[in-house]
Amino acid sequence: MKADYQFTQDWFSWSPPVWDQLFKQLKVRKILEIGCFEGRATTWLIENVKWQKDPKIICVDTFEGGEEHDEKTMAGVKDRFTHNIWVALQKTKLEIDIEVLEAPSHKALKQIKTMFEFIYIDGSHVAKDVLTDACMAWPMLREGGVMCFDDYGWNAPFKPTHKPKLAIDAFIDIFQEDLEVIHKGYQLIVQKVN
Repeated sequence: MKADYQFTQDWFSWSPPVWDQLFKQLKVRKILEIGCFEGRATTWLIENVKWQKDPKIICVDTFEGGEEHDEKTMAGVKDRFTHNIWVALQKTKLEIDIEVLEAPSHKALKQIKTMFEFIYIDGSHVAKDVLTDACMAWPMLREGGVMCFDDYGWNAPFKPTHKPKLAIDAFIDIFQEDLEVIHKGYQLIVQKVN
């Protein structure tokens, strides 16, 4: 039986050119994804990363959406995510351990004892939540690992404290001795150097 992906939104398809270059150089076993929605980024990772031994992705999401989402957008999102991950694993025939923590990120991140080579932050768009996610996840990132912030260039009609940019800029300023900015566009990507 051939199954197809069930995506209703595309907030990701412009990312692969940047990610293609990134993952050519990055050896990956473990990935943390904060905010996964329907799994469009997750399925891309499953299909495109050159996985090392014992691969694992931990996805953190409430599947409830944020202030920018309506009920129609979020209806059935967890079922679509589960289906899409299943399709990606069937297509690739890979055995990747996918762990889903269905909880607010500040609670879920306390449970994680894993170190990661790649962390993708695309959960809440509220600045204080983005900063909390980044600060909690940073100690879990291996030296040489990469943290990618989505929506750095998001221009939605919300006040600055309800957009990621303020938090990302603050994080970059505070952790500047420990990171190198390797890409700055709609996404901002840093590599851990200390």
